[in-house]
Amino acid sequence: MCQHKPPCPPSTASDAQQARCVASHPEQGWSLLCNGVLAFEDTGALTPDGGVRDPHRMSVKAA
Repeated sequence: MCQHKPPCPPSTASDAQQARCVASHPEQGWSLLCNGVLAFEDTGALTPDGGVRDPHRMSVKAA
């Protein structure tokens, strides 16, 4: 799908959400990336093969 040079990471890569955005809908909380991934504002994602990637959660350490 990606026509960029160098190509964006494929949807199966661990850094797939670094691909370029081809359609953005911030009012709905999602963007379509050039590798076919639907990226959500909570950092979750749906891959073109129907896979689900859970949101990335940062752990907070109590002082």
